[in-house]
Amino acid sequence: MLTVNVHDAKTQLSRLLAEVEKGESVVIARAGRPIATLTAYQPPVSRVAAPGSMAGRITLSDDFDAPLDDLFGALKPGDAPAA
Repeated sequence: MLTVNVHDAKTQLSRLLAEVEKGESVVIARAGRPIATLTAYQPPVSRVAAPGSMAGRITLSDDFDAPLDDLFGALKPGDAPAA
């Protein structure tokens, strides 16, 4: 692990990034005290659930495909209930 002070980090950023690309970690210090770590970017791992993994956790009501005629009739303009 390479340690550099803030001034050197500012003036040698390109070189430090090249080191990071090679797998090296760089510690940036102020007055000899570590402040930050420069490391390679790791993209987040996106997990895709396997097909069928939600079996038993999702349910549908028995009337999920019942006609919605009454619902649409209630939404007609002018048929709003009196407030």
